[in-house]
Amino acid sequence: MKINRNLCDICGSCVAVCPVDAISISEFSVTIHQDQCIQCGNCVQVCPVKAISEDE
Repeated sequence: MKINRNLCDICGSCVAVCPVDAISISEFSVTIHQDQCIQCGNCVQVCPVKAISEDE
């Protein structure tokens, strides 16, 4: 998964739905930890601004 930082509004919706806690949030950004991510797509589905997409 990848995050378009220009679109992300740091709402935290993705953090709440990640079943393996692979997403962290700070005051200034959201990070997807690729080594933990299981590519379930939950974050893509809940992102209200469509800032997250699957890696190609």
